Amino acid sequence: MGPICSDIHVPGKEAREYRHYAPFVNACGGFPRPGSVFPRRAVAGPGPVLYPGRNHGTSKGFDRGNRPYGSVLNIQRSSEPTETNAPATGGTGASVRFESVQKSYDGETLVIKDLNLDIARGEFLTMLGPSGSGKTTSLMMLAGFEPATHGEIFLNDNPINAVPPHKRGIGMVFQNYALFPHMTVAENLAFPLSVRKMPKAEIAAKVARALEMVELPDFGSRRPAQLSGGQQQRVAVARALVFEPDLILMDEPLGALDKQLREQMQYEIKHIHANLGVTVVYVTHDQGEALTMADRICVFDQGVVQQLSTPDELYEKPANSFVAQFIGENNRLSGRITDIQGGECRVDLDGGGSVTALAVNVGSAGERATLSIRPERVALVTAGDDGLPNRLTGRVEELIYLGDHIRVRMTVAGNDGFVVKLRNDGERPSVKMGDTVTVGWQAADCRALDPIDT
Repeated sequence: MGPICSDIHVPGKEAREYRHYAPFVNACGGFPRPGSVFPRRAVAGPGPVLYPGRNHGTSKGFDRGNRPYGSVLNIQRSSEPTETNAPATGGTGASVRFESVQKSYDGETLVIKDLNLDIARGEFLTMLGPSGSGKTTSLMMLAGFEPATHGEIFLNDNPINAVPPHKRGIGMVFQNYALFPHMTVAENLAFPLSVRKMPKAEIAAKVARALEMVELPDFGSRRPAQLSGGQQQRVAVARALVFEPDLILMDEPLGALDKQLREQMQYEIKHIHANLGVTVVYVTHDQGEALTMADRICVFDQGVVQQLSTPDELYEKPANSFVAQFIGENNRLSGRITDIQGGECRVDLDGGGSVTALAVNVGSAGERATLSIRPERVALVTAGDDGLPNRLTGRVEELIYLGDHIRVRMTVAGNDGFVVKLRNDGERPSVKMGDTVTVGWQAADCRALDPIDT
């Protein structure tokens, strides 16, 4: 066997970082030489391609050749590009469908368990979940960097399991940006267009338009090291969009940014999506990020979709206890169901007291349930206020001033993490630490879900 990647130009000091560019190289079709375009375009040869150096949902991951992730493998080039090698372009948005998709790295444990998911044209869908839930693995299978163990993935109703990454016509944005450090911003943006053999005049126009779109029109001559983190992320987004793909995939692209810049970029990406109408599949573990940006959110846990809903429905109407606890702040009370009538149930709480809740995901009378109440739906009950049917007594443990509201942590029914949010206005009741107060809420704001006993 010859030298690994012997026909690939890698600048000396960046050679050890080559694995970070691998997904983008696979998607675009080759690794760029500084200041020029490959005379021959890299395509997937009979051997394996290079995979990103990270594990997706498992403690130890291997590629399809049973090699550890991050291994540097050979990439073979074709002598001349052909018409069929050119990735598809579009820009009008693509539809995506997962049908009974499963994924296992070791042939024993499924990290994705029977994924069935439809993503509409032009939709912004976020895959949300804790580490190891399967969201990134699903994205990597869609990109073509991971093979599905079972099932089929469709792009615009065409099966793509056997289609290599660079022929899928997909734009990709990574958390580490994956910008080529030896190239200018303009050259980074031009690279996906160059490997598609576009005319130079068209490349220049598209690059200029992409830089205008991300508000960096005067940064084309700079190198990535001369940009801030937010500017590098904008360039990465522009590079994914410059060749007008039908589909954009984003793998936690804002994770490395500070809070203020991350929030700014959330709105910018959302506005770019609204203006272009492309389909976006976005992976994150940040609930606030998902609620801000997505048209729909797909919540993963242990390789299974727990709920697929719009942000408001996901927050207001969680389908189970995991979603209720994972999305936003949530008050959780446990107890036993004593009666179920007309869509509501009566629950005797473990810490004392009895409340009425919506019977959402519960068994029959006598079985246990977990109650979910959002902090902003709970009020401090004042004298003469009889509009809240559910009432419990609590002790104030902590007061935190947050500007627009006061966060009051209390002990209620044995739960010392019960939170009430008081609006910071002239009508809020005066409370202090150690006070014993009465809290109340409507039955419609309390959801009885599957039991989680801790």
